[in-house]
Amino acid sequence: MRFTEHELTTALTGAAKQLLAVQRRDVRKGRADIEAVWAEMDRYQRFRILDALGDQLLPVLVSLPDVEVAPGTRPTFTDEQIDAAVDGSIGEGGGRLRRRAAVAARAALVRSALQQLPVRNDPGAPADPGSTPPP
Repeated sequence: MRFTEHELTTALTGAAKQLLAVQRRDVRKGRADIEAVWAEMDRYQRFRILDALGDQLLPVLVSLPDVEVAPGTRPTFTDEQIDAAVDGSIGEGGGRLRRRAAVAARAALVRSALQQLPVRNDPGAPADPGSTPPP
């Protein structure tokens, strides 16, 4: 699937925030907002999370099959398509049960990232409703 740089960044950041929300007790208990926690982190802390997730998610997102995406919608993939892309990106090793668990965990991360994708815009539509498209 061909995603734009903006789409990949948004998906990766959204997945990182969801993962951080699961890991942090104060966010799970509702005592802190994930957006505030993310803003309080310094750039290096955010980089470390995004780098670790990027190594796991980006190869899978790029290997997803091409699908038609209507303007105003997000790309959708079947569970089988996601599982096949994840299975192809995970190396051999470990036992059958360990591999199955790794595929399930990474597929959940990919689904989380796909939910964060922004809505596709119509490339022919003007950015401002009152403006005209460039010639």
